[in-house]
Amino acid sequence: MNKVVKNFLKGLKGEITIPADKSVSHRAVILASLAKGKSIIKNFSKGKDPLSSLEVCKNLGVNASFDANLEINSTGKLLAPISKLDCGNSGTTMRFMAGVLAGQNFNSVLIGDESLSKRPMKRVIEPLTLMGADIKSENFKSPLQIFGKNLHSIEYNSKLASAQVKSCILLAGLNCDGKTVFSEPYISRDHTERMLKYMGANIYSNKNTVTISKSELEPKTIEISGDISSAAFFIVAALIVPNSKIILKNVGLNPTRTGILDVVKMMGGNLTILDEKEISGEPVGDIQVEYSQLKACKIEGEIIPKLIDELPVIAVLATQAIGTTTIKDAQDLRNKESDRIKSTVSELRKLGADIDEVEDGFIINGKVPLKGGCEVETYQDHRLAMSLYVAGLICEKEIFINGFEWVDISFPEFEELFEKLKSPH
Repeated sequence: MNKVVKNFLKGLKGEITIPADKSVSHRAVILASLAKGKSIIKNFSKGKDPLSSLEVCKNLGVNASFDANLEINSTGKLLAPISKLDCGNSGTTMRFMAGVLAGQNFNSVLIGDESLSKRPMKRVIEPLTLMGADIKSENFKSPLQIFGKNLHSIEYNSKLASAQVKSCILLAGLNCDGKTVFSEPYISRDHTERMLKYMGANIYSNKNTVTISKSELEPKTIEISGDISSAAFFIVAALIVPNSKIILKNVGLNPTRTGILDVVKMMGGNLTILDEKEISGEPVGDIQVEYSQLKACKIEGEIIPKLIDELPVIAVLATQAIGTTTIKDAQDLRNKESDRIKSTVSELRKLGADIDEVEDGFIINGKVPLKGGCEVETYQDHRLAMSLYVAGLICEKEIFINGFEWVDISFPEFEELFEKLKSPH
């Protein structure tokens, strides 16, 4: 689908509620499937990726029904699937379920779409193999043939700060005797640890190390807040579109995910947190954002895992900040739905951005006017598509985004919510 985006210099105004957090939705449906009894999941994400996790769980014998909420009824035991388990475009689904399935008493096969089939799975296959797992793959990529085994606990030091790797090992450790210990160089997002604790698992964290022992999970009511990774596009848009002032309602404020808020503060952006509270073990609040004069900053080190998914739209933000913004230590961007370093640089340059690619990030010189008047590509990458839409709101001429339909992977309500903020007030 080709999407035309025109500048909108009148300013974004009003309040919107950000849809459910995809990261938390994945975890909610998978952990509820492992708990014996009935769990109620309120505000489950309708993005294609979390729905892939739901379908995989259903194909493993879990009873799931949608009414106002998602109701999961499980015996706490998964059943052997009768067909291959399709993870769609979702790397989260594949990596999490590899951890769950490696320790079952049956065999299974995880498959994905063309994009997912190119993504690296060595990062989970290696530690699972150390736990005794038997996984066959094509050069550490999907499909993954998993031959269920009794696993044993390990102490694993990950070179990568990765919530997906950490969650995979913790989910495998749920079934292991002894203590499974996972350490990483920086703390990656900790939704899994929070939800496991909320559901009664024997788990504790100490800085960047997490320890889990064999546990039975309790069914719970899980209320999911808005996704800060989705909110990021509106935060950036309000900061760079003149005359904007918006409030984003019910956004998750997990401190392992709020790197974008820290960057906005470093850049001098006008952003305020309102009405903070805790829901189902996660901090939540409203975010007020206004158009701001921004200054460049350095983005590196331990903040990177807290904003890895937001870096393409942060690159858009940096084009409107005075000075040189450097982003480094983000080499894992090259292993996302696209090589997000190469694709972000390529497409923003077409719009007139002064941006250079380095091995582990970007160098962006601002403030520059974005020209537009051209076609840009999404590389089948939903976050790049949405970042280009935000850039289009300040381009001098309209832009044409090819492959905009990939937005539906994570955020089908994206355009509708932007239209609401553009409507007359």
